[in-house]
Amino acid sequence: MSTEKELASRERLTHEIEITPAFYDIDVMEIVYHGHYVRFLELARSALLAKFDYDYPRMRESGYGWPVVDMRLKYVRPATFGQVLKVRATITEWENRLRIDYLITDAATGQKVNSAHTIQVAVDMQTRAMCFVCPSVLWERLGVAP
Repeated sequence: MSTEKELASRERLTHEIEITPAFYDIDVMEIVYHGHYVRFLELARSALLAKFDYDYPRMRESGYGWPVVDMRLKYVRPATFGQVLKVRATITEWENRLRIDYLITDAATGQKVNSAHTIQVAVDMQTRAMCFVCPSVLWERLGVAP
């Protein structure tokens, strides 16, 4: 069972955006094409990281790249043209890798549309070596301990 402090910390590490699929997001079956969900995740992830002033330009300035090395998506129900979606992104791991969990829901009903996660690792931009422990700049920006 989570404590109030853990819940507050989790909320602080969460950001939510709204997306309305456009016509170009729709496939021949008249639902959002499965590949476009990756873009929705990227938009939410970028907004979440910007909240901590550690967006992709800041990452590069700090000397690290953060490529996505794993991505999993679970499609629960289709999204449709014009349907307003909430995309919630939460940082759940930060010690050895950056894991972000996502939940996409219908904004009107709250019904789950998709769940996903991405895993990113730090790469030293000078040596191109993968870091096996996240650099302290990430922990400082997030305000967390390893």
